[in-house]
Amino acid sequence: MARKTSFAQKAAKASMTFGVKCPKCKEVYVPTKIIISRRTGKNGAWKFNEKIVNICKCNENEYV
Repeated sequence: MARKTSFAQKAAKASMTFGVKCPKCKEVYVPTKIIISRRTGKNGAWKFNEKIVNICKCNENEYV
């Protein structure tokens, strides 16, 4: 039979940070999807470029 987890164990697990940390600011990277819309030259249709970037405190202003 499995041992039940106590509240202290649950609280300790919830306070842990998962993910890769930035070497400069020591914050965890947050993966964010950036969508850039642009018009094509031929027929004027809209195209959407999507990319996923990791954002932390030190590079936050580059993408906003």
